[in-house]
Amino acid sequence: MPVLRTPVLLRTPALLLASALLLTACGSAGDDAKSEQTSAAGYPVTLDNCGHKAILKSAPKRAVSLNQGTTEILLSLGLAGRMAGTATWTDPVMKGLEKADTSVPRLADNAPSFEKVLDAEPDFVTASFVSTLGKGGVATREQFEKLGVPTYVSPSDCSGKDNDSGGDGSRSKPLTLDALYGEIRDLARAFGVEERGEKVVADLKERVRKATDGLDASGVSLMYWFANSQSPYLAGCCGAPGAITRAVGAKNAFSDTHDEWPQINWETVADRDPDVIVLGDLTRKQQTAETAAAKIRFLETNPATRNLNAVKKKRYVLLSGQAMNPSIRTVEGIEKVAAGLRDFGLAK
Repeated sequence: MPVLRTPVLLRTPALLLASALLLTACGSAGDDAKSEQTSAAGYPVTLDNCGHKAILKSAPKRAVSLNQGTTEILLSLGLAGRMAGTATWTDPVMKGLEKADTSVPRLADNAPSFEKVLDAEPDFVTASFVSTLGKGGVATREQFEKLGVPTYVSPSDCSGKDNDSGGDGSRSKPLTLDALYGEIRDLARAFGVEERGEKVVADLKERVRKATDGLDASGVSLMYWFANSQSPYLAGCCGAPGAITRAVGAKNAFSDTHDEWPQINWETVADRDPDVIVLGDLTRKQQTAETAAAKIRFLETNPATRNLNAVKKKRYVLLSGQAMNPSIRTVEGIEKVAAGLRDFGLAK
């Protein structure tokens, strides 16, 4: 069994000071010195998060993000210099963050072991999903917190959502973009960079406004296919695809199910006959038909799907997996679906 290194919060004061000085000297250009010098005044910070209290005694210096969604928020906040590792990727990093991403160690392309995360000596751990920081995941929040490492889970995966209902869970309340904006603000507060958080939120809101300005797609039905050709994972009413659909003013072909990603047979899809099919274009290799190209090949050759209205007219919109999950890239999903509807002549 690997030797587990003691997390940073459990070191002696002398070592803590040495580490802080070293990391301040080696921080990224986006992690300005002014924030480093002034952030201590606002601590400790307590975040009420998914039934837990994340208490940060100081701004994190060695954060580990266990999912791509939280990683891209931290990178967007200019915090690469304060990250000790990332994990669990479904897509290439968001455009504009490539350089920052290369400076952060990737602990694993998928879920890392608990030992691997501790080896990075984290002082803060984030995740996009309850299943990542829970039983059967990398570790429970309690396991990290017993070692003095505060944890944070995206509120979008717990607020109004039942993760114990089987599969990917179900939602009693539709996900809103406000949950995403709240996560950005929480993480910005955790790191003492609130002004950056407000700028990121403002930029996202402006992108949504521009993408949907004057858009009227009422009466247009959308179907979201994430992965798997034999028993496809299609979006229910109320997750990130639901937020995208509401933003563009269309309707979800499977809005009658509250499951996050129910597996639905192709005969039912044929009965619903959506106007547009939104395809997850994934780079991972866990399910069948991960890429958009593989999905299109299946749709255009399978007897149950090749006569669908959207297939015959090739009305496909391609999204990253991150855009189809609650994440900073859900806004990217709104932009691409809105553009697709206009290109297809389906939006007024």
